[in-house]
Amino acid sequence: MLAAGMTLAATPAWAQNATPTATADKVEAGENAAVDTTAKPEAEAPKGAFDLSIGFAAVSDYRFRGISLSDKKAAVQPSITLTHKSGFHIGAWGSNITPNDGDDIELDLIAGYGTTVGPITFDVNATRYIYPGVQGIDYWELIGTASHEFGPVTIGGTFAYTPKQGDAAPKRGLYYAINGAVAIPKTPLTATASFGIEDNGFYSNKHDWSVGLAAAVAGFSVGAAWVDTGHVNGDPLGKGRAVFSISRTFDLNF
Repeated sequence: MLAAGMTLAATPAWAQNATPTATADKVEAGENAAVDTTAKPEAEAPKGAFDLSIGFAAVSDYRFRGISLSDKKAAVQPSITLTHKSGFHIGAWGSNITPNDGDDIELDLIAGYGTTVGPITFDVNATRYIYPGVQGIDYWELIGTASHEFGPVTIGGTFAYTPKQGDAAPKRGLYYAINGAVAIPKTPLTATASFGIEDNGFYSNKHDWSVGLAAAVAGFSVGAAWVDTGHVNGDPLGKGRAVFSISRTFDLNF
């Protein structure tokens, strides 16, 4: 059953936990109230209320929580997210997957809210996973993330809850993960790592982990990571392997 690996914290690339994290944009007045006859740089135009982000990614293997959902084959993953300055956001994410009853598409619809409180950035969302043309395996999940930057180091965590939903989720699902990223000084590289634990109707105490490198190159984000799992009952789709990715995002404010 396709849903066996699918209590997602929505993210593209090698571990699809690319849940969109939205933070409120502030409108800044770029004018100086004092009268001054010296020349000044032109003031920035006020930002609009909405940010639209359109992304395209390609991965050598679509891994979700360590499990290959593309049968260890390459996948193309477009996305779109609309964020209001208040922090509310809606979006969609897609990928080709292993054919299931003749269907080979996953579509995720996402609605949530993100904000920053003190030094910590939070996001909560509800995600609906849809498999067009296939009956009985669509499901939804509640996901929360939090992260904090310590200079060049970012530490984050994810919690996901999947209610019981028929054959797609025959048992309540829980997923916990911690992830980190460290910018390597004097290089364009960032080292990344993650570790997660999953319990649901398909796995008991399943572990997944990854270590990798990412970089920005000519407007693109490129990455390579080793992704592996444990406690998957010998599932060959969880066998460790290197996963490569490339992506680009286009942003519009209005």
